[in-house]
Amino acid sequence: MLMPSIFGENLIDDFFEDFARPMRRAMNYGSPASGIMKTDVRETEGCYELDIDLPGYRKEDVKAELNEGYLTISASTESDNDEKDSEGRYIRRERYSGTCSRSFYVGEDLTQEEIKAKFEDGILKLFVPKKDEKKAVAEKKYIAIEG
Repeated sequence: MLMPSIFGENLIDDFFEDFARPMRRAMNYGSPASGIMKTDVRETEGCYELDIDLPGYRKEDVKAELNEGYLTISASTESDNDEKDSEGRYIRRERYSGTCSRSFYVGEDLTQEEIKAKFEDGILKLFVPKKDEKKAVAEKKYIAIEG
């Protein structure tokens, strides 16, 4: 169906194209957060390096927390896109507000001081050191034999 596009979005075609999947489309419509929290995990000799994509977020929007062995990354944002004509009437008004989070189990032996983080160009880089696993030593228990 050929319909004119308004502000680069053809709402009629999008509706019919995704008619079978309306909830997926509704969750992502107008959202800068679609496709976020994609994570690359790289293992090096001494640590794990995580690159987490957070497009549209600023450093102030992102928090990292370590609790009971789980490293949780959360981000929240709000945006307003108001456009008015010369008489002050709205031509377009869009708002978006959202949060997302993701958790990784990193072990209970790590402290928050050991994990390093850096945020640049919409990518959160985390450096999680490897800890030697404490192998459970099998304790031998003998039964006393009386004689």
